[in-house]
Amino acid sequence: MAASTPQSPHHQQQSSSPFMEYIRAPGGLDKVLLRGGRSCSVEIRLFGGQVTSWKNDHGEELLFVSSKANFRPPKALRGGIPICFPQFGSHGNLEQHGFARNRLWTIDDNPPPLPVNPAIKAFVDIILKPTEDDLKMWPHSFEFRLRIALGALGDLSLTSRIRNTNTDGRPFSYTFAYHTYFSVSDISEVRVEGLETMDYLDLKKERCTEQGDAIVFESEVDKVYLSTPPKVAIIDHEKKRTFVVTKEGLPDVVVWNPWDKKAKAMQDFGDSEYKHMLCVEPAAVEKPITLKPGEEWKGRVALSAVPSSYCSGQLDPLMVLHG
Repeated sequence: MAASTPQSPHHQQQSSSPFMEYIRAPGGLDKVLLRGGRSCSVEIRLFGGQVTSWKNDHGEELLFVSSKANFRPPKALRGGIPICFPQFGSHGNLEQHGFARNRLWTIDDNPPPLPVNPAIKAFVDIILKPTEDDLKMWPHSFEFRLRIALGALGDLSLTSRIRNTNTDGRPFSYTFAYHTYFSVSDISEVRVEGLETMDYLDLKKERCTEQGDAIVFESEVDKVYLSTPPKVAIIDHEKKRTFVVTKEGLPDVVVWNPWDKKAKAMQDFGDSEYKHMLCVEPAAVEKPITLKPGEEWKGRVALSAVPSSYCSGQLDPLMVLHG
């Protein structure tokens, strides 16, 4: 499916495609289903503009969604890939992680052109603009365009374009993250490579330096790694699977697992589910992005899941950016 710009509404034109289906649902839960080769698929919920499922060619779910997740707007959904904008976490005066993840996005019928990539099997373009209530909380006009694409081999990519549409000449600044929840076999069997020797902000937002030769998990982890390389690998020994996270325009990487005490304190999270998830989030946190009127920022992440038998240093020859 080429990255063309249809003249008729996106979901009307593309719903007849074998690679894309628009699914209407009550309660503001409309979603889009993208299909790739064999059993590959991606599900996007328009509320929150949130990817809620990503399956490989064996039909295995690659993202974590809590069994206690609340699927009723306006509550944000625990799991998948929430979009943190215009604020990551508590790095500002807005609600936790900003408001993009609990607003209704719409199909974008006139997206800006992106390079045609023959590896893309299916995609959807969605858009978010501020409501009057949003402008009262965060008085800036913007257009947030998001393309979610599924490659023929099951790779998933998300490309965000955020434009300052203020008419009063004012710039604005924001922080951002793709808050990606990966599904893992057992957190104690997981290793993250690519962030060795990096500086990070800890829970107290103090700057530290990573000492280990890889990140392993034995307790709560909540770190913002700064000025990181473009690739990070999540190695799941038990499943013999490696997730490769490749990013553009996003200097930081957040790594989070709440562990047992915080898991029990969250109403929308099972007490022991921390064992089966890990958030590794391409982000822009330490240095907010500033846009003048008319300026546009682009931030992109590509995710792949490849079979792996672990050997040290395997990150380097892993796949290049797809989709």
